[in-house]
Amino acid sequence: MTETPKTQSPSEVILASRRKFLQRAGLGGAALAASPLATPYVNAQSAPIKWRLQTYSGAPLGAHVIKPQIDAFNAAANGEMEIELYYADQLVPTSELFRAMQNGTIDAVQSDDATMASPVDISVFGGYFPFNTRFSLDLPAMFAYYGLNEIWEEAYGEVNNVTWLSSGAWDPLHIFTIDPIRSLADMNGKRVFGVPTAGRFLSRYGLIPVTVPWDDVEVALQTGELDGVAWCGFTEAYEVGWADICNYALTNSVTGAWCGSYFANTESWAKVPPHLQQLFRSTIDQSHYYRNVWYWGGEAKLRVEGEKMELTQLPDDEWQQVISDSTSFWDEIAAESPRSAKVVDAFKRYAATMEKAGYPYR
Repeated sequence: MTETPKTQSPSEVILASRRKFLQRAGLGGAALAASPLATPYVNAQSAPIKWRLQTYSGAPLGAHVIKPQIDAFNAAANGEMEIELYYADQLVPTSELFRAMQNGTIDAVQSDDATMASPVDISVFGGYFPFNTRFSLDLPAMFAYYGLNEIWEEAYGEVNNVTWLSSGAWDPLHIFTIDPIRSLADMNGKRVFGVPTAGRFLSRYGLIPVTVPWDDVEVALQTGELDGVAWCGFTEAYEVGWADICNYALTNSVTGAWCGSYFANTESWAKVPPHLQQLFRSTIDQSHYYRNVWYWGGEAKLRVEGEKMELTQLPDDEWQQVISDSTSFWDEIAAESPRSAKVVDAFKRYAATMEKAGYPYR
């Protein structure tokens, strides 16, 4: 008897095709395992360097945003170094990531500055800062051409035993909820799992940011402890199952791309020889590239073809009010420190340049 093949839903087809991109991009450890670089090797002079790295991400999303990079590094490190990867809250709570890295409990971290409570004045710009980006390429462009690399190096250079390595872009920020948001009034009182800075901004409309462990979000949505999430884009909502619980997706995106970084314990980083430091930086860059493509194409397909959530939109006049409110929010943040003012100035100069450049930039 022949079984009838199960028909995949539109979102399952999209997610499956995007997972195949992982292999085509050549980022997975499996791709490197076939190469001579992956031949087991132990340095005769000393034992392999061992690192523990924890990411902000849970395992389902981590399969894309961090695991391919770590697999690639471990394969290419030729037995000289091995990084053990841990997902959200596995070793320490996400809010304690910075301190755990600083004191050497873990050797490295992938997170945004705000979520892991970095004690620097620019931490507010990590994660989702309202309207500083429209597209994912905006973020690396500002780091490369508008001084953000130097500002981040300066800020973390003042912190003992922590080294900032690199920042990259992730997905845009959307709000996914059990009940619909069709006006700003609908935000009032909704409890959402969200990143700190975006939550601080959106709270002026009555949204209530709630912090729970990442792995507890799904249950909190099911039990009513949470009314939604303001944490991610369509990719994560579908990939980790939140789209199976949330019924509505607000298409108004407060930010075009999340800002996340790689950090290392300075003492641990200093023990890594230069060629392995370069390898780690190179695989980080490869990961940045992979995420930019994976999110850019996948976000659009899931928004258009994904069947699990009804799309909603704020009225034009209310959305313009939100955009206008972000201007005062920028000024409020700029007043917090001279270095924060430099970052906001970079955002303003970049936005002005993009508007003048026009298509395809804006």
